[in-house]
Parts: sequence; C-alpha cells; structure tokens
Amino acid sequence: MSHQLAPNVSEAANTLAEALAALRTELELPSGYPADALRDAEAAVSRHTLPAVDLTDIPFITIDPASSTDLDQALFIEREGNGYRVLYAISDVPSFVLPGGALDAETRHRGQTYYAPDGRIPLHPEIISERAGSLLAGQTCSAFVWDFDLDADAEFRSVSVRRASVRSRAKLNYKGVQAEIDSGTADPVLQLLKEVGLKRVELERLRGGASLNMPEQEIVQLPDGGGYRIVAAPSLPVEDWNAQISLMTGMAAARLMLDGKVGILRTMPAPDERSLLHFKRQAGALGKPWDDGISYGEYLRTLDAKDPRQLAILHSAGMLFRGAGYTPFDGKVPESVMQSAIGAPYAHTTAPLRRLIDRFVLVICEALSAGTAIPAWARDALPSLPEIMASSDQLAARMERLALDTVEAALLVNHVGQEFDAVVIAGSKPSKNNGNGNGNGNGANGNGNGHPYGTVQIAEPAVTARCEGELESGTKVRVKLLDANIATRQITFELLSQADALGVQEP
Repeated sequence: MSHQLAPNVSEAANTLAEALAALRTELELPSGYPADALRDAEAAVSRHTLPAVDLTDIPFITIDPASSTDLDQALFIEREGNGYRVLYAISDVPSFVLPGGALDAETRHRGQTYYAPDGRIPLHPEIISERAGSLLAGQTCSAFVWDFDLDADAEFRSVSVRRASVRSRAKLNYKGVQAEIDSGTADPVLQLLKEVGLKRVELERLRGGASLNMPEQEIVQLPDGGGYRIVAAPSLPVEDWNAQISLMTGMAAARLMLDGKVGILRTMPAPDERSLLHFKRQAGALGKPWDDGISYGEYLRTLDAKDPRQLAILHSAGMLFRGAGYTPFDGKVPESVMQSAIGAPYAHTTAPLRRLIDRFVLVICEALSAGTAIPAWARDALPSLPEIMASSDQLAARMERLALDTVEAALLVNHVGQEFDAVVIAGSKPSKNNGNGNGNGNGANGNGNGHPYGTVQIAEPAVTARCEGELESGTKVRVKLLDANIATRQITFELLSQADALGVQEP
C-alpha cells in the first residue's frame, strides 16, 4: 500500500525537500567523502588482487531488493547426503581498506550506511560499495566464503570460512523469487532455500528464538525525483528464509569466536519479568492470549499483522526487543553471550559493505577457522567498536524516525480537517508531565498538558501518529486530522468514534 504527494502540491514538495536537507544538517550526517579517503579507495581498487582459491565455478546468486547495488551476500545450496551444503559468500571489504589509513578512519567515523529518503550516505565510497566490492552478477570478486555442512534438520555439523574468488550468476529480487517459488518454476537452489529456510525457522522455534515480522514503513523516492511515497507491506516468506541463512552465519561466527576466546558479539538480554507480564496482559486483553505452553518466538509467529488487534500486539512486542549491544572479549569468554531474540550467541558478519563491525568479525573468523594469527589491527580495535556502533545505531534510528515523521507530515499536509479510518496501536493514558512531546512517536500517551493521547495507524497513506482522546489498543476508530506540519514534523489526530470497543485496559 502506498500514498504519494499529489503532483500539483509543489509548495509542499519544496517544503519537504528543504526539511529533509535540513535534517542532514541537524543530525550532522556525513556529507561527501574526504579527498584522502577517496584516494585510499581508488588506490585499493587499482592494486586489488583476487585470492588464490578459485570458486568461480560455483553458481552463486544474490537475492536483494530490486534497487540494491551494494550486494554483500551471495548464496549457493545443494543436497549432500541426507543433508545440505550451503556456501555463503560475503563481500571481502577488508581487502579494500588499509588499516590505519584515511579510508579506515572515515569508516570508523561513519559506522554504517545511512539510508536517508533523499539519498543514501554510504559507509564506503561507491567505487567499493557499488562496484569493486559488490558481488554483482558476472563480476569476479573476492569474498569470504562460509562453507556449511548441514544435517537433515538443517543444523550445522561443521563450518569453515576462507577467502576465495567468486562470481555471482544472477541478481535476483525478493518479489521475483517468491513468485517463482509459489508457481513451482524456481531454480533448484531457490527451492532448497525454502526447504532449508523452513527447517531453520523450526530450529529457531525449538531454541526459543523470536522474529518480529511486523510490517515496515519504507520511504521510497519517486523515479522522476518529484516526491516520495511510503510503502507499508508485510515481508515475504522468502525474506525470512534468506534471513535465516544470514542468522545461521552470525551464529557460526559467534561459535568460532567463543571457541577461540576472542571476538565481539551482538548481545541482548532477555526481557525482564515485569515487561513479560505487561505483554501477556496486553495479549490476553486483545483476544490473543499467549499460552505458556509455547515459546515467545513461536507465539509471535502466530500473529497476523492484518488483524488490528494482533497488529497492536506486535507493536507491544517490539518493546521487549530492547537492550541490544556489542560485547568484545579477548582471552576470556564473557558471562553474558546470548542474543535473546535469536536464542543463541550471535555476531554481525554478513553486511560489511553497510556495517563497520562486520569487517573485523570476518577477519577474526577467517583466522580462527584457518588456525592462523589474527591481524593485530582487528584485535586491537575490539574495545573501541561497541561505542562506535552504538553511536551510529542511535544516529541511524533517529534519522529514520525523523525522516519518516517529516514525509508523513508532507503526505497529510493538504488533508487537515479530513476523516480517516484507523487502528489504535497504543492506548492512551492521562499525561503526568508538563513537557510537550516531540515527533509523532509510536507509543506516545500524553501531550504534556493532561490531555490523553494514544497512537493510531491509518492505512492510506500508511502513517502512524498521535491521536487525542481515550483510546483502547487494538480497536478500530474514526479520526480527524487536526494538524500536519512539515517543518515541526508534527501530526495530530482527534478521536471521533470507536468502531469496535474491546474494553481493553492498559496495564
């Protein structure tokens, strides 16, 4: 579902463009690449040599959004005995970044790629991220190739990783792959992706892992550059199956580093009892109780985002996915190693073009797998990486939220006074503070002046915003748009009527 600015609202479009440009300045986002870092990148590409190990005969494929050109991963799967062999090639970014050089310094400053509506701010210069380092179809590339031997249940029996030359045969996209799988015309590798992916989902269920498959709102720029639209749609099954291969690789990386007693994990504590109790009460009140006989992750997979009550539960579940961080170690395994949402130790390792930390994890894992010395530059960086990644994660999350607020306001600026059907995704409470809220903010429940506010989601355009009135989670309501201000990113609705009161009380 999507909605875009009407072509005759040029004033709103201009205001939106100015607001998005101002957002970059406000957040002090990187602008362009320093000349010395670009020289480093160009020199690295010109002198780059391919690894001696040649795996170009393996028919790898990539599966990404159709518009992606920074391709980190390529995949191949085949049957082997009663199990499977999975080869997962990850872009060899470390071979393009000279430790201690200007490019290295700039990537540490950025931390990750930032996806702004008016243009991507890449972690690496495009000569690397979209050309020499990208696993583009038909291009011979250097990659870290993870080699998995899986049993009949798709649990890995053994795993190794090494640098090799690879060549992807095709750049596929999620929609096309899903259509081929559904029609029965998919290539055997894609059929095996579904088979292995479903088995990995079952393993996730058994270990108590959880995937929050909530529809995401994505800002998409129109082809002619004349505006934006917001697309909100549930993820396709193939995205989940493909993600399971990436998760498996991250779990394998964690195992290698824990066995070697050196590395850095992505960790997240389990939800505390109070938060779990709050969530269980919410779920029960919304008509979809969580039976203690099944795991948290298994319960989440039963939820249907198209049902307004279950959509409200999914939004509430997101509050449990908190506290994620990075845990480095060298010589001694830390006490807390779990990523609770995954249900296992885990490390970021499959997106080095877009995320800084993966570059270090790949090099460490390759050395551990081969039994060779870990490069000093990778080992020495471990203590500094958590702060770099936490800072960039916070900046990326803030940019995405403010950008979405800005575009949402632009889509509604010419509809003030109109009425909409909506779903309440966070019920309201009277405010107990004296301040004014900023942004549209999912879960906002007070405006600082004692007036109750909740959060509603309208379908067309796909917008989530604050709404005045006594609201009950999971109910369908009729609302009126009171204000939409692009410059302040403020949207406010007013409750007119409730279509189906469930009698839900917020804990």
